Amino acid sequence: MTRESIERVVGAVVAPSGPAETRPTAISVRGLTKRYGAVTALNGLDLEVPAGAVFGFLGPNGAGKTTALSILAGLSHPDGGEARICGHDVVADGMAVRRRIGFLRQDPRFYTWMTGREVLQFTGRFFDLTAAELDRQADELLALVDLSGAASRTMGTYSGGMRQRLGIAQALMGQPEVLLLDEPCSSLDPAGRLEVIQIMERLRGTITVFYSTHILQDVERVADAVAITARGRTVMQGTLRELLAGSRTTLLVEVEGDPVDLIAVLRRERSIQSVEWEQTGDTALQRLRLEVRDLAAARRAVPPIVVRSGLLFVGCRPEQRSLEEVFLDLTDGDSGDITRK
Repeated sequence: MTRESIERVVGAVVAPSGPAETRPTAISVRGLTKRYGAVTALNGLDLEVPAGAVFGFLGPNGAGKTTALSILAGLSHPDGGEARICGHDVVADGMAVRRRIGFLRQDPRFYTWMTGREVLQFTGRFFDLTAAELDRQADELLALVDLSGAASRTMGTYSGGMRQRLGIAQALMGQPEVLLLDEPCSSLDPAGRLEVIQIMERLRGTITVFYSTHILQDVERVADAVAITARGRTVMQGTLRELLAGSRTTLLVEVEGDPVDLIAVLRRERSIQSVEWEQTGDTALQRLRLEVRDLAAARRAVPPIVVRSGLLFVGCRPEQRSLEEVFLDLTDGDSGDITRK
C-alpha cells in the first residue's frame, strides 16, 4: 500500500519529522504502581512515548510489561501513579482513551468459522461506520496486513502469523491514534515475525505503535525508541543510539611487544577508565581492551603513548556494546525471557 492509502485507512496522521524529544507525547506514564497481593508488578514505572514512533517496551519475564499494557488499555486499574494517552487519563477519562487506542493481546483468538473479512466487519460494527465504510475499511486493512488473498478463508485455516496480522488489522478498525501490541512476535517463526515487523514499519509516522517484546533483534530492526524495564520500573529509555552511546565504550588496541609498561602508563591516562590485557595466543601481537570515559580523547592519546613506549602500534578500534549487553547490565543479568533470534 502507498503512504497515502495507509494514512487514509488509519485516519490518524502524525508527522514524525524531527527528533523524538520535540514531537508531541502520545503516552505519558509517571510513577505507575500495581500490586497483586504481596507481588509488586509495577513499582514506579515512568515512560514517555513520542507521537508517531514505533516504541519497543523491553523487559525480562515478570518485569510488568503485560500489566502496564493492560492498564494503558483500560483493562486494569493502577494502585498509584498516573498514565495518560493523547493527554487523557486512562482511569478518569477511560472512554476518551478507549476511543483513541487499538489493543492486541499476545495470543489473539477468533471464531474459527468466521472468515478474515467477517472478523473485521464484525469488529467494525462497534464503531459508527456505514455499511459501505465498514466494507471499504475492512478491505483496505486486509491489504495493509497482506491478507487480501485470504480474506474469504475461515479462521480455522489461518496460520499463527496470519492470525497475528489479522489481529493488528482488527485493532486498527476504529482508526486509533495509538496501537498497543503485547508481544506481537513472541510465538511466530522468523517469516511470521518479519511480516509483523513490516506492518509496524508501514505504520510508522501514521500512528503511535507501542509494543512489548522479548526479542532483541526485532527491537533493533524496527523501534525508533526503546524503554528497558526491570522489577516493575524503567531503568533506561531513549533511542537505540542513545542507549548504546550511554553505555560503556571499549577501545581495542593492538600492539607488538611486551605491553606491561604500556599498561601502567595507559592506566594513568585521564580518558581511560580501565585496561585489560587480552591474551591472543600470538606471541607477537598483543591486544589491550580499554574501557574509556572519552572515546575521542582516548583515540587521540593512545597511539603516541604506544609509540613512546617503544612498541609497534598495530591499530585501535572502538567496540560498542550490543543492546543485549546493555540490557543485561541494566537488569543485573536478569535475562528472564529475553532472547536473541
